[in-house]
Amino acid sequence: MARPGSGLMVPGNGLGYPPQNLARVVVWEWLNEHGRWRPYSAAVCHHIENVLKGDARGTVVLGQVDAQLSPYIIDLQSMHQFRQDTGTMRPAQRNFYEPSSAPGKGVVWEWENDSGSWTPYDMEICVTIQNAYEKQHPWLDLTSLGFCYLIDFNSMCQTNRQSQRKRRLRRRMDLAYPLIMGSIPKSQSWPVGASSGQPCSCQQCILVNSTRAASNAILASQRRKLYGGTAGNPGATGTLAVVRQSNTFAGTSLWSPTSASSGPNNINISMGGGQAKAEKVQLPLSSANFPCSPMMPSLSSAHGHHALTINGQNITINGQNNLNRPGTQRISMGTARGAIPPGVPALPVKNLTGSGPVHPALAGMTGILMCAAGLPVCLTRAPKPILHPPPINKSDMKPVQGINGMRRKTKKKHLRRGKNPEDVVRRYTEKIKVVPDEDCTICMERLVMSSGYEGILQHKGIKPELVGKLGKCGHMYHLLCLVAMYNNGNKDGSLQCPTCKTIYGEKTGTQPPGKMEYHVIPHCLPGYLDSKTIRIVYDIPAGIQTNEHPNPGKKFSARGFPRHCYLPDNEKGRKVLKLLIMAWDRRLIFTIGTSSTTGESDTVVWNEIHHKTEFGSNLTGHGYPDPNYLDNVLTELSAQGVGEDNLKD
Repeated sequence: MARPGSGLMVPGNGLGYPPQNLARVVVWEWLNEHGRWRPYSAAVCHHIENVLKGDARGTVVLGQVDAQLSPYIIDLQSMHQFRQDTGTMRPAQRNFYEPSSAPGKGVVWEWENDSGSWTPYDMEICVTIQNAYEKQHPWLDLTSLGFCYLIDFNSMCQTNRQSQRKRRLRRRMDLAYPLIMGSIPKSQSWPVGASSGQPCSCQQCILVNSTRAASNAILASQRRKLYGGTAGNPGATGTLAVVRQSNTFAGTSLWSPTSASSGPNNINISMGGGQAKAEKVQLPLSSANFPCSPMMPSLSSAHGHHALTINGQNITINGQNNLNRPGTQRISMGTARGAIPPGVPALPVKNLTGSGPVHPALAGMTGILMCAAGLPVCLTRAPKPILHPPPINKSDMKPVQGINGMRRKTKKKHLRRGKNPEDVVRRYTEKIKVVPDEDCTICMERLVMSSGYEGILQHKGIKPELVGKLGKCGHMYHLLCLVAMYNNGNKDGSLQCPTCKTIYGEKTGTQPPGKMEYHVIPHCLPGYLDSKTIRIVYDIPAGIQTNEHPNPGKKFSARGFPRHCYLPDNEKGRKVLKLLIMAWDRRLIFTIGTSSTTGESDTVVWNEIHHKTEFGSNLTGHGYPDPNYLDNVLTELSAQGVGEDNLKD
């Protein structure tokens, strides 16, 4: 049935946000590689809110509520989503909407993707679509929101204005998102207030607790100096207003800047929220008695904006719904670091990915000891990793020089390559007439004795007492032991010496079917500023294990795909790519096993050939600069039987 009324053009100023002292619907979101904030499901958001109530600095395990998110956790202290099996970190945010909006009613709008499944719209777009739908507009133009799409409610389809391609869309009902009461938090930074229960011994809690202890020690030291400095400097004047965070946190403001001091020597610091207890201390201040005073920012509030002053530089931050727009919270690191007075040591605190020159506990304890000795200390956090390059158009993706095509798929002929075990063993060994009196390292029996597999294996033409020597390395074994070892492997027509790992024949693996893409992108890697970048994209879907896998007939998962990896586009980088393509064709890049990071079994894991998955930094240890990486990966490829001698001239 046709919908009455005229269509709707979305206003360019976006959604409005009413006063902050009413009920709000909470939607947690994560930032994807295209710069779009993608919403978690309502069930996941309820789970996050429940964890937040118990520990505002804690860690949220998303797999507890959604099995598909089992590799992911959210660190509430840093407001980042962390993928445990790949080390990928993405910003997360806590957004707020009206209770009468789509998330408050449990309405989800979705579009049909190329695979025939349904993808939810970004929450801001979902709210806009639902608003137009309720007002019975026949169509909705999303151009002003940055999308060249036209929504037609009569046909329930989405049309691309440029390509004229149409996709189906649907409206479905789901669980309503969580509802909170009170003021909206104005910061991505979570509190460091006290928490109940026994302290945790994980690195994250060590970081928070040690930093808090250092901060308290600094404050106590400065108070002692200020009180003691009054008698020696009676002319010093000023006011220090301190608002302490209470032990309660019930969805209220976590960082509420108050009006700046009017006097030149006044410093106002407000920490806490609606439940905070204010304690104002009148203290005389002087630059001599407060060496860290240049680091203390003064904040003012006027007309919904907060002015932050650091070393005389004014920075204005939109005070309304700042948590919804984390970009407004990220003040330039150069400005913040420039505010550190000369001679004040800055201790870079180890971030959650495991990088950084100083362990968090060591940094916190060092801060305590230094400030106890009267030395000023500034604790800083390590920079965040750059996991992906800027968005790239398909027209900017070029083929790699010297390599045909831009995609490889697992070939069917590699999925099964059965060989007769006796023929394989005889091909790579020669019989020994005079057998030395030493152990067979497979069965651990003496070579002059019969194989330990006598009576267990019976192969025509291979007697238990026969001994063979491998052609390249010269190591000797019972022939029956080599047959047993071959039967226990991939049965691909190759042998690998169990002593020195020398490979005979073409070794293949058990990698599940998938595709590998590779192309050059117009960006450079750290340490390779004169070269463009080769990007490799691996994509393996979940499936069923076959006889070559640990549990035939059982499903296996494929977490974190597609996986993006990077190489420099130079001569050695292109050589590594050629060998990686060869390893892919031989099914050696991945295998099915147990993840060493998540502990999940029956999942696709890396197979001892390291890749660089961090594009613009090396904070996770899987990025650049790393001057030894290309040589190291060539060694790893050679250990899998994929050496430079395999390359054609």
